[in-house]
Amino acid sequence: MPRVLRGRGGRHRKPGGIDGYPLERIYEEVAYLAYHFHWPAETILAMEHPERRRWVEQVATINRKLNEAGGKR
Repeated sequence: MPRVLRGRGGRHRKPGGIDGYPLERIYEEVAYLAYHFHWPAETILAMEHPERRRWVEQVATINRKLNEAGGKR
């Protein structure tokens, strides 16, 4: 039986979810990482939220640096 945690406002929730994180934002993150790394959606969705956000930030940093370098030519 899955463990249940007490969430905000006394509600019960299963562990591992992102309470209140917009679904559209998850789609954006998955598409972004799948596009840049060619990872399957299942792999990206299996990541914990902080890990997925860290990969998104890493790709964004690389893109910013490439864009800045391209503008200096």
